[in-house]
Amino acid sequence: MHVCLVFVLISSDGSVCRNGTETLRFDDPEGALESEEFLPNTHGKKPTRFTDFEGKTSFGMSVFNLGNAIMGSGILGLAYAMANTGILLFLFLLTAVAALSSYSIHLLLKSSGIVGIRSYEQLGYRAFGTPGKMAAGIAITLQNIGAMSSYLYIVKSELPLVIQAFLKADPNSDLWYLNGNYLVIMVSASVILPLALMKRLGYLGYTSGFSLSCMVFFLSAVTYKKFQITCPFEEFSTNSTAAHLGLNDSSLVHDYSDGLPHEDKDSHCTPRMFTINSQTAYTIPILAFAFVCHPEVLPIYTELRNPTKKKMQKVSNISILLMYTMYFLAALFGYLTFYGKVEPELLHTYNRIDPYDTLILCVRVAVLTAVTLTVPIVLFPVRRAIQEMLFPSKSFNWLRHVSIAFVLLTFINMLVIFAPNILGIFGIIGATSAPCLIFIFPAVFYIRIVPREDEPMTSTSKILATCFAALGISFMVMSLSFIFIDWTSGTSQVAGGH
Repeated sequence: MHVCLVFVLISSDGSVCRNGTETLRFDDPEGALESEEFLPNTHGKKPTRFTDFEGKTSFGMSVFNLGNAIMGSGILGLAYAMANTGILLFLFLLTAVAALSSYSIHLLLKSSGIVGIRSYEQLGYRAFGTPGKMAAGIAITLQNIGAMSSYLYIVKSELPLVIQAFLKADPNSDLWYLNGNYLVIMVSASVILPLALMKRLGYLGYTSGFSLSCMVFFLSAVTYKKFQITCPFEEFSTNSTAAHLGLNDSSLVHDYSDGLPHEDKDSHCTPRMFTINSQTAYTIPILAFAFVCHPEVLPIYTELRNPTKKKMQKVSNISILLMYTMYFLAALFGYLTFYGKVEPELLHTYNRIDPYDTLILCVRVAVLTAVTLTVPIVLFPVRRAIQEMLFPSKSFNWLRHVSIAFVLLTFINMLVIFAPNILGIFGIIGATSAPCLIFIFPAVFYIRIVPREDEPMTSTSKILATCFAALGISFMVMSLSFIFIDWTSGTSQVAGGH
């Protein structure tokens, strides 16, 4: 007796797939028939849906959310990356990474459209069963917890310094508002947690827009400073008493040009188109992970109004283009201000000129605001991954929704406060999980999910996907190698792109 189990999958472009192979198409202009998840159920139970609401997020808000997911603190290190690659080589690498990120999202969306699933974890389940689902869920959880930890660590370390500079306070005082541990808890409880409790990611579009406007202010300030600061620049005195009093006269200033021949000054203040040095290789992982947003792509796709694969790809391309433009301009003007003297963290270089510069202090507040408002966006995919792994058959529940967010934020705050050195471990995790989420998983899921009848392994699409996965493996090996070299040499030269 032959028993055939037939199930229906509705894809993002309005097609019906039976048994994952045969495709029948029909029109669904409103996208209302596309569900997030329909999986075969051998027990005759009604398939569960991860979300029970129709997407209502506008195109613009989706662009803001994805752009905010891409934009991270890594933008502060791009000027340093340009100083170690040269303008043209940096532009080439940044363009290549942006194109690869767009292609990676294309693979995710195409796989999602074929099987009618808009969940990274469920794509892993469809491709490799439970191991694939767990691998995707664990990678998303570790990657985003690492990102949130680094963001909150920035808040903990930078916010007290900004407050101290604004108030001209004694750095050795024990005032509570100069204690980073108290401040990070206050920011988490008053700003991040309420935003993370939103039921829908789309509601964060307004805060994402504000976060991106803060980074536009950062870019504007960097551009303005390029035309205000002369090269070679004068360094503020390191005398602690003078710095505390905010004095800045000629007796307290050191000019970098002192003792330099005229030709050395010119070479120091001349931009380089191509640069190859001992630090050049370290910039490749920084740039490779500059557009990490893949855990957020499918959740944003789920909540997009009238979702189609083409529409979501357009959201992704516009977000990547906007961030690409901001990345390049911030790196360019930061580099053209300090040239070879730029530090791995751009804002610290401005402090060497005047630590009490009001504009730069405002810029640091804007960057801290942007970083803080990115945390809720990054938290959503983690909560989703945890629910997919631990509660796959459960419908939405407010208690579970709130509890997961509260536990995650509490855990991350404890890491940042009591175990800041754990961030080194997250560096290894990021170097492992980021290539998986950006390069390897989208490629191998695509290869497994797209039927061989439609695209054999010898087809151009699958050959490109295979090469893409191999590229991800090479980035992983490169990043891990540099991290271990740093550890053995006692330096810290590799920075995350996010």
